[in-house]
Amino acid sequence: MALDATAVRAQAIEAWEGDALGVLCDYLLIPAKSPAYEPDWAAAGHLDRAAELLADWCRSRLAPIAGSRVEIVRLPGLTPVLVLEIPAFGGGHRPADSDGRVEPTVLVYGHLDKQPEMAGWSEGLSPWNPVRRGMRLYGRGGADDGYSVLAAVTAIESIHAHGGSHARCIVVVEASEESGSPHLPAYVDALRPRLGRVDLVVALDSGGPTFDRLWTTASLRGLVNGRLDVRTHEVGIHSGGFGGIGPSTFRILRRLLERIEDAETGRILLDEAHVAIPASRVAAARALATLLGYDAIAARVPFLPGVTPVDADPAELVLNATWRPVLEVTGIEGAPPIASAGNVLRPSTAVKLSLRIPPTVDATIVATALARALEAQPPYGAHVGYELIEHASGWSAPETAPWLVEALEQASQAFWGAPAGSTGEGGSIPFMGMLGAMFPEAQFVIMGVNGPGTNEHGPDEFLHLPSAVSITAAVAAVLDAHRVHGDEPAP
Repeated sequence: MALDATAVRAQAIEAWEGDALGVLCDYLLIPAKSPAYEPDWAAAGHLDRAAELLADWCRSRLAPIAGSRVEIVRLPGLTPVLVLEIPAFGGGHRPADSDGRVEPTVLVYGHLDKQPEMAGWSEGLSPWNPVRRGMRLYGRGGADDGYSVLAAVTAIESIHAHGGSHARCIVVVEASEESGSPHLPAYVDALRPRLGRVDLVVALDSGGPTFDRLWTTASLRGLVNGRLDVRTHEVGIHSGGFGGIGPSTFRILRRLLERIEDAETGRILLDEAHVAIPASRVAAARALATLLGYDAIAARVPFLPGVTPVDADPAELVLNATWRPVLEVTGIEGAPPIASAGNVLRPSTAVKLSLRIPPTVDATIVATALARALEAQPPYGAHVGYELIEHASGWSAPETAPWLVEALEQASQAFWGAPAGSTGEGGSIPFMGMLGAMFPEAQFVIMGVNGPGTNEHGPDEFLHLPSAVSITAAVAAVLDAHRVHGDEPAP
């Protein structure tokens, strides 16, 4: 590693104990919920406030770098996107290929929108108030994903300060990721000329099963979210007088869901939602299960006493969470709180369905099949409607170039003191699928600070500050290695 690893780590520590931590705390105060959870986001102004806050900090840090540019791009009716452009710096490979193609670009990705509050925060903690306890900074959006642009800029600063080099960098921070990135395709089209020839993508919206090494993400599941409505009569009526004459909308809902999911096993019954898992991914899951063990994998879920995972084989648990489809009911309407629930045959029940799908499955095909299965021949002639809210296909990483394998291993040893690891991720980053299609020859590094107990999307979400330090340093190391070795072909 040409870069001074000790100095890079020291600068990352200084940032995450200083101004990067300070601006992140200010960001945590802003309820910048994603548009799916804040339909009137433009009037609320929180996403714009978050973008301006981060942009101001980036301008102050990048001002000494000649030719750098910080801009908030706004398309009509769409959430803002923060775009940073930093010219190539230092030695390394040629600024353009010998065949005359344009200068290579590194694209660094993050997002600034947040999930909603969620109930259940511990005493003294809340989603919109930053609280530091030891090496944990609590608050919604710190780990997912406000830290990302701060890490990227700090990494670039450390390259300039400590003998490194980097190719031209574009940092894109969107504001609709938690809604499935519905606004991003329009921005990708608008920014396409500025992106140039992207040959390395670094995404900072992931994590790993432990904090003891650098974990990169080899695959991401896709997502199909929608609303299912069941209606049978106009108003609530006496359950004693009419129960047994009118059907329960909840029972009808159960029957519809049984078309999608086997209630006994949890297996998804839509053929379109399944794919043959590649042998290499199965082998990787078994290796991960051997490394971590059953207890560590199961402990990632905060089970109540006596509750067990859905399978006793840790490798199967890994595959369930990364390569198999799974359904969750994430919201319900039409049922009052128990304290105010009278003896009423309710006229309607609605649920929000979140279907995670394998990385290589087409989300559009699954969404069509799901709607068809739910709406066909409704029981008792009930009024059944399924509305697609969002959908995004997953992503599976291309084979990693030897130079990048070496760079990741060296970074993990330098900044964690352990070998690098790779695993699939059950969540989604829709932008990765878009970039994979746009730049099929690009290399991808997806990593992040999420780990055991960080509970992104849930209560008590926290940023693990030592991970922020190490990820920041690792970004610098990867950018430096890419500048020197990025011309070497992938296998």
